[in-house]
Amino acid sequence: MEEFTNEVIDTKQLPRYEEVQLTPLHPKYLKVVLINSSLFIAILVIGYFLLLIFDKENISPKFSIQLAIAVAVISIFKLFFSILGFKKKAYAFRNHDVIYRSGIISTNTMVIPYNRVQHVALHEGFVSRIFGLAKVEIFTAGGSSSDLEIPGIEKEEAENIKQLLMGKIQKQL
Repeated sequence: MEEFTNEVIDTKQLPRYEEVQLTPLHPKYLKVVLINSSLFIAILVIGYFLLLIFDKENISPKFSIQLAIAVAVISIFKLFFSILGFKKKAYAFRNHDVIYRSGIISTNTMVIPYNRVQHVALHEGFVSRIFGLAKVEIFTAGGSSSDLEIPGIEKEEAENIKQLLMGKIQKQL
């Protein structure tokens, strides 16, 4: 019978994911983000005007101005955080894992080893397809939705990434 050992690991000697040079999302993806944000803002503004048109007898001028200011502030924040969020997202594929960084207020970094990957899918949204971009969705064991989504990748590169990951999955079998 083999003797059980449980050695202490020197965490200072572990490879540092923070030192990996991450690839930012494709610059065209900023246009996708801005178009999607603009659609959200347009729906917000249309809702504001529909409220004014159909419920004008119950809305005071003061409330109308307050609501307009709220819509403007929400729109500015939406655009600001969309642009900032785009700039913070980046990814890298290494020999044994994939790294994805995102987050505005707090930075989230996901590292998924290839031996945990169960399935890979490509998704092209309507606006993304216009710009030739796709999203790589990586599924790991135990979930019905994707565990990692990397948007804003050129479609050809996304297909290459999918082939890479599918090859890693096949090697595991």
